[in-house]
Amino acid sequence: MPELIPINSLRLEALEAELAGMGEPRYKAEQIFKWLSQGVTSFDEMTNVSKALRAKLAEHFYIEKIEILTKQCSKLDGTVKYLFGLQDGNSIETVLMKYRHGYSICISTQAGCKMGCVFCASFEKGATRNLTAGEILLQVIRASIDSGCRISNIVLMGTGEPLDNYDNVMTFLDLVSHEKGVNIGMRHISLSTCGLVPRIYELAELKKQLTLSISLHAPNNEIRSKIMPVNKKYDIESLIEACKVYFEKTGRRISFEYAMIAGVNDSRDCAFELARLLRGFNCHVNLIPLNHVEGSPLKPSTRQDLAAFQKILEDHHITTTVRRQHLGADIDASCGQLRRRMLARRENIQ
Repeated sequence: MPELIPINSLRLEALEAELAGMGEPRYKAEQIFKWLSQGVTSFDEMTNVSKALRAKLAEHFYIEKIEILTKQCSKLDGTVKYLFGLQDGNSIETVLMKYRHGYSICISTQAGCKMGCVFCASFEKGATRNLTAGEILLQVIRASIDSGCRISNIVLMGTGEPLDNYDNVMTFLDLVSHEKGVNIGMRHISLSTCGLVPRIYELAELKKQLTLSISLHAPNNEIRSKIMPVNKKYDIESLIEACKVYFEKTGRRISFEYAMIAGVNDSRDCAFELARLLRGFNCHVNLIPLNHVEGSPLKPSTRQDLAAFQKILEDHHITTTVRRQHLGADIDASCGQLRRRMLARRENIQ
């Protein structure tokens, strides 16, 4: 018996080809694609699809599902953090945030992460597997259904390195932006990477109009290699060169993420060095007050150091903002903390 295909992870064109092989017309694929974008969990919910076709679908495909294991709602700012359970027992985190311009969602692309950044809780329990395109998409759909909110912006900045799951993430981008599906435009999507240089070049060739966010977090190789192991393979010079090519190919300004860590990367010397590194580059720097992870010796920078760092960059004509501080601070909204707690509880039970 052939292995069932996860239908949520199929682009519309691929679904059309599958149905054509079953002797079904093209418009049936569009109907099914629309139902999937609305979060149906069984073929029987597709009421404008014949029973005969529903039975055929069940013989060839299965519908991927995720369930809410835990949901935390911030009393400070309305941020909602979900711990979703996958069908194989893995879990992933998703954060829904409210801004003046609407609702933004931060989604995961892997169950766990192997990049090893020392300031992130996602790495502690290690990498498990890549998410399918359907599982990535379902985070957006399930959070929208549960909250009753229209999500207008997506950030691929949750657990996992998106470019380490390149093919599935590219499929997800096509699925979520498709006009017959969820239909969130590419300019409303940000993809954050710690700097897998070859994949940045590949992404540049696709000329997608998303925002590329680089998790930089240091102005030089010495500091970056200590806190981000990926820098030992792809150093800052090669990363910046790839970013410049990305800008040339797409015309999209790069955003550099910079977590402010007390005594590590927040000195005035670091600010001047970062200004020199980015001089003349059409970019934006987003300073992030470090979210403290339980058990970590790393602490967030003081407000004074953060303000001084920002001023130096701005004095050098680098557009700089400070991320909204303590978003979801009362619900551990930084990457990996909720999943980390759940896995720790499982270990204690065993």
